[in-house]
Amino acid sequence: MVFPNVLSTTRRAFTAAMAAGILLTLPVQAAELVMVEQPNCEWCARWDEEIGPIYPKTSEGRFAPLRRVDLRDLPGELDVARRVNFTPTFLIIEDQREIGRLEGYPGEDFFWPVIAQLLSKHAGYVAEDATPKDPGS
Repeated sequence: MVFPNVLSTTRRAFTAAMAAGILLTLPVQAAELVMVEQPNCEWCARWDEEIGPIYPKTSEGRFAPLRRVDLRDLPGELDVARRVNFTPTFLIIEDQREIGRLEGYPGEDFFWPVIAQLLSKHAGYVAEDATPKDPGS
């Protein structure tokens, strides 16, 4: 005969172990890409057209999800290395601290390699593939 307290304790321990195992397999979100923008910024609008719709679908976007902030209302918890003067400015952020920066939008052909290089150098990003980005995918 199994005592009810022993069975209950065993179930709780098993459930706790399973929950811990599941949590350990979840990806840790270490980096994010913060886009600093402002109203009527034509380069921000161009980024929105050329990159915005596909960024979250890319390996870069999965590694460093995008957060948008207004130049005139930067969140106080962001620890930036120096003042942001231009829009768009892309900040690589870990633990609310800037670890890399791309000032301006150099166009679609240059954005991808520059962002991948910054993420690799400062946040440990490893590209999933080397295929060119295709807006139709």
